Amino acid sequence: MRRYELMLVIRPDAPDDKSQAVIDKTTRQIVAGGGQIVKVAPWGRRRLAYQIDRFREGSYFIIVFESPADGIAELERGLLITEEVIRHLVTRKERPVRAARPDGGLDDSDDADDDALPSDEDDVDDGTERIDESETEAAPAAID
Repeated sequence: MRRYELMLVIRPDAPDDKSQAVIDKTTRQIVAGGGQIVKVAPWGRRRLAYQIDRFREGSYFIIVFESPADGIAELERGLLITEEVIRHLVTRKERPVRAARPDGGLDDSDDADDDALPSDEDDVDDGTERIDESETEAAPAAID
């Protein structure tokens, strides 16, 4: 099963019990489709970046869940016909890649991600000449 994050924007004029009913219906649909709810986080009312229908703000909810990939289409289809939901977005969350240890096992430490990033010490001389910013003619003009 993969981990997903669902963001719901619910109409601001919907009563709290209707909003909670939409969240409950959505979580029941995820569980019925073979998924598991990890976390439900209400974000509250926020102003929208642009007007949707006639609404300038909406009530935001985030639902983190694990589900098989085939259950997502059915979930989105149900959200599209729900009147209280003015926008929704389902994104797949990537799990961090674990680095391999020299003995062949997987390294679960937090510094495993640091090994994958290049550092200044890893610079390889490829024969091209590097120009320092202090040597260019444009550098003094940019400072003034």
